[in-house]
Amino acid sequence: MTSPVGRTSPVGMTSTVEARAATALAPLRAEIDAVDVEIAALLARRMAVVERVIAVKRAAGLPALLNDRVEEVAAHVRGQAQSKGAPPDLAETVWRAMMDWIIAYEDRRLREP
Repeated sequence: MTSPVGRTSPVGMTSTVEARAATALAPLRAEIDAVDVEIAALLARRMAVVERVIAVKRAAGLPALLNDRVEEVAAHVRGQAQSKGAPPDLAETVWRAMMDWIIAYEDRRLREP
């Protein structure tokens, strides 16, 4: 049997290595799953605020998209990510995708009678 680097390894070694990796990964995956639960809860919390934002925008006749606010949020998120040791580019990419979705959602809601 050939290992990834081209050396011959004993039969079954790959499955042993994979089993060890799976054992080591299990608690890390559980930790990621727990973080994902927190993120989902924060998304729900954020959307509850978005519903209130929609009400204010509707009453004031404001559009869903306010470009200055989008750029303000993106800059703030980049700074927060950097200060916490997360990649700023990743944070901005995730936030822009989320903001795009939310702006489209707000726009649909604001067009409702």
